[in-house]
Amino acid sequence: MEIMKEQMDKRLLTIKDLCKYLGIGQTKARELVRGNNGFGVQIGNRWYANKKKLDEWLDKNTN
Repeated sequence: MEIMKEQMDKRLLTIKDLCKYLGIGQTKARELVRGNNGFGVQIGNRWYANKKKLDEWLDKNTN
């Protein structure tokens, strides 16, 4: 339970965090983050999802 709360407080989600948050696999998570959705952030060779922008994207695309 604490791990989930910790994820909710993060600004950037790792691929593994994103998988848990959305309930999807790593391949789909990487595809989403590297896509032109506006929430993917690359730092070095690693990709992260900006949680605030991800939530906005989800709200916009799940109506």
